[in-house]
Amino acid sequence: MIPKHLERGDKIAIVSLSSGILGMPYCRHELELGLSRLREFGLEPVIMDNALAGVDYLKEHPEKRAADLKQAFLDDSIKAVMTAIGGDDTYRTIPYLFEDAEFVRAVREHPKIFTGFSDTTINHIMLNRLGLSTFYGPCFIADIAELDAEMLPYTREYFEKYFSDGAGYEIKSSPVWYDDRESFGPEQLGVPRVCHTETRGFETLHGGGKVTGKLYGGCIESIYDAFTGATYEDEPAVCERYGIFPTMDEWGEKILFLETSESKTAPDAFEKMMYELKRRGILGAVKGVIAGKPTDETYYEEYKDVYKKVFYDIDTPVLYNVNFGHALPRCVLPYDAETTVDYDEKRIVITSRMLF
Repeated sequence: MIPKHLERGDKIAIVSLSSGILGMPYCRHELELGLSRLREFGLEPVIMDNALAGVDYLKEHPEKRAADLKQAFLDDSIKAVMTAIGGDDTYRTIPYLFEDAEFVRAVREHPKIFTGFSDTTINHIMLNRLGLSTFYGPCFIADIAELDAEMLPYTREYFEKYFSDGAGYEIKSSPVWYDDRESFGPEQLGVPRVCHTETRGFETLHGGGKVTGKLYGGCIESIYDAFTGATYEDEPAVCERYGIFPTMDEWGEKILFLETSESKTAPDAFEKMMYELKRRGILGAVKGVIAGKPTDETYYEEYKDVYKKVFYDIDTPVLYNVNFGHALPRCVLPYDAETTVDYDEKRIVITSRMLF
């Protein structure tokens, strides 16, 4: 199910499906800035009922987070849903949503743009299982409420794809990349991020040729946790109970995109995560892999070495240093959009219509 593109005047819902920091006093300046920016796009932001309830309340009440997502899909006047930020326990919303026939019906009868990244990976995978094509892209706090005087230009360029059908667009290497901020307080308002010239561009680490498949993936820490229970012991059982991940046949249709979080996972831990995907047969089954730029380019060479080590005995090609996920700036990757990756020319082209 492909949702309709945005138009000026459309309503966009803001939901807190994992961390509740958007409702904390220390985020007030980001909330106000983000709402102002969305209005500058001609959109009408709608903060869902529990989105500002705060960290502790939402941690204790995943059913309230789920209720906000349900209400956003039930409301025909809302055309898009944007997550506030990531976190680490959005999987706890799954039972409340998958067991709610009204929610499932609303997703299928009222498809909407759904955008976010990080722990939102699990929301994407959940909605994908219900048949909705979603978008691994900007979220409210990290992107719309960018503290600089304006949104990062590359991120804005791809956010504006939501206002068109997106057919045939190319994911290009950003000419620059940015350091993460050490502080996100109000004193940072209007302060530019530290900016670097991109000197590497996309890098093919393994294999070559050209493949076409359906985009699918997300933050590797989130996927690894869902498979292994590394953070929450019950998470694998929840994900398995509701069958949110693809079958092996379905993995075979995918181009897998993977990126690492702002926690800057140590190379040995990253290697363990990659070997878990390999052990499950996923890395050998997919048509190709797109790997994100690490945050602040931390462990840039070490992660390259891990990819080369993990893939040495399988044919799946790997393209590295792509601008999505936690590293800044960010593009938009549409789940299940037919995409061609040319590993020789280092090009990524969305060949099917992203929106209608």
